Amino acid sequence: MASRTLEPMLEMYLFESCQLLEQLEEILLRSEKASQMSEDDINETFRIMHTIKGSSAMMMFSNIANLAHHIEDLFFHIRENKLVSLDYSTVCDLVFSALDFIRNETLRIESGEEADTPEGDLVDRIATYLQQIAGNEAGAETATVLHSQQNPKDQKFYVRQEVKSLEQINWFRSFIQFDEGCEMENVRAFTVVHSMKEQCDQMHHYPEDLFESQECSQFIAQEGFLMVFSTQLTKEQVENQLEEALFVKSILLDELDEKGFTEAVEELERRSKPLEEADAGFSDRSFASDQEKTEMEAIQDTVKSLKQNMITVNINKLDRLMDLVGEIVITESMVIRNPDLAGLQLDNFSKSARQLRKLTDDLQDVVMSIRMLPIGPTFHKMQRIVRDMARKINKEVDLRILGEETEVDKNIIDHLGDPLMHLIRNAMDHGIEEPQDRQSKGKSAKGRITLEASNTGGDVLIRIMDDGKGLDRKALIDKARSRGLITKSDEDISDEEAYNLILLPGFSTKDTVTEFSGRGVGMDVVKSNIEKVGGSISIDSTLAIGTTINIKIPLTLAIVDGMQVNTGSSLYTIPTVAIRESFKASEKDLIKDTDNNEMIMIRGSCYPIVRLHRHFGVAPKTDDLMEGIMIMVENDGKAVCLFADELLGEQQVVVKPLPGYLVRYPVKVSGIGGCTILGDGSISLIIDVTGIIHRTIQGGSL
Repeated sequence: MASRTLEPMLEMYLFESCQLLEQLEEILLRSEKASQMSEDDINETFRIMHTIKGSSAMMMFSNIANLAHHIEDLFFHIRENKLVSLDYSTVCDLVFSALDFIRNETLRIESGEEADTPEGDLVDRIATYLQQIAGNEAGAETATVLHSQQNPKDQKFYVRQEVKSLEQINWFRSFIQFDEGCEMENVRAFTVVHSMKEQCDQMHHYPEDLFESQECSQFIAQEGFLMVFSTQLTKEQVENQLEEALFVKSILLDELDEKGFTEAVEELERRSKPLEEADAGFSDRSFASDQEKTEMEAIQDTVKSLKQNMITVNINKLDRLMDLVGEIVITESMVIRNPDLAGLQLDNFSKSARQLRKLTDDLQDVVMSIRMLPIGPTFHKMQRIVRDMARKINKEVDLRILGEETEVDKNIIDHLGDPLMHLIRNAMDHGIEEPQDRQSKGKSAKGRITLEASNTGGDVLIRIMDDGKGLDRKALIDKARSRGLITKSDEDISDEEAYNLILLPGFSTKDTVTEFSGRGVGMDVVKSNIEKVGGSISIDSTLAIGTTINIKIPLTLAIVDGMQVNTGSSLYTIPTVAIRESFKASEKDLIKDTDNNEMIMIRGSCYPIVRLHRHFGVAPKTDDLMEGIMIMVENDGKAVCLFADELLGEQQVVVKPLPGYLVRYPVKVSGIGGCTILGDGSISLIIDVTGIIHRTIQGGSL
């Protein structure tokens, strides 16, 4: 059984540890900013560390458990002694160091490495600080028993208990129910048992064999988990400890006398047999009295009314579900557009086809909504970057977050972390001025960076704004000219083109590179990562006022609305969101520039023409610009006109990645963003509008 449970247990451990660490980081950032910790934050930090300690010990990650145990000791002392006037800046530094250690170890575990980094230095720092604030009070009524003095390699579980008279024994019966859909209820019960076991003189629970029966998890989910135990802890202490367990929905705790405890143990012994042999029916093996059932039902009703039912799903399953929906969309198109049906009058079939399309669209919308996550957690991770960097470079910076409820596809969110981190670091290092410089300019000594997200049609707009010194247009142009990157005169270069120079590979306004990259160092990598998820980046700035970086990304990459065009025998799909208009060209509007490039004049503006057959090297049906169709596409305010043979119509398509062997040669597939399968089984290449515009406009000399 162990081999079947190890992998799910490890996966659940990593997931829950990650969630707890994110919660802890938010608490620390909020507390450090306020220079104090509320009682709720102290209790929550204690609970998080207690949970990480217990789950890490259960998984035999002794260094993580030992470190979490010492942080727990620290907050146990803070909580019990109500140290409201403590220097929480130092406390947060210690906990941040521990948080980083645990996070690095979980990453090692996730990558298949051993979690064996020594935690001794951190443990010593925490223990020393705890001694300082405790003042070595020898007359304290309670003492903390630190099991970390043992060899960590021999230590499985860590226990804190108050030193009491050995005669003081209390007997309890507890009935626990876990949240619906939390999964692996037997593992949850196992964690509860071991969090209590070493603090109990006797411990009995039902089901007894938590991993022996395949029905155990389902049994606990449906009927709950019963424990009968004796301990020196008080009822309040037991309740607090049980409530610290994850996914506990409700607890009924009865204090028994010695006789009642003996009878409860005997009752458990009668029940302790394999679940598959147990009598069916909840009423026959009920754990609670009628009065307790009524109380439990009231608790459950309250919990259900206050909590939204949630379920954790592996992202790989959602990816697979999205693939299947994509296949359904393709198959539906193949059925409805089947060539065998051409010219037939099939009213009933058409009616059914419309209903099928409606259901397919609804299914697609539901699946897409499941994959959508708020961007807030990604934004909040930047607070730690701002906090750590502000300390290193001695600047005061306030991070403001707006639109954190904006939702984006999970895959896109995963690609946003690194670009945002780099942009925040650049804004702090070379955007925000030194405090004295800001004050001399009449600004506040504390700089401000704003992260904002908003929906704009089918895209999400992310803005990173700082109130720093801004970008110097002349300095940028001079730097680019000295490197031979531009040939245009200064007057012919727009502000946007000048600011976007920092996105060129290796371009920087600084002559030296510090620990934190200057504006431009690595900005081409940021641009590349944004474009990988179908996004774009642009920059606006005002000297001495600040800089705004705009990132536009699609809501999702899986299914898009596209316009079908053909050139010769080749079919292409142009994303509808990138199309401004389509039209037939007139001879009077066609011109050529000084480099003999074809252009077209539309309402007083001149646009380059890109012949798709030349771009992709295919034979067209027509080479006459007046006979084919022009499709104007735009991105980041830049537009070109694509020339194709004819427009075939609009269709929803499923984006498929290009084969691996093609991706190795990006020059050969320039202008292709993927491919899709059409209703008749043919393949259509999806046009990469951003790539074509970049190659046509930005690829030439400025």
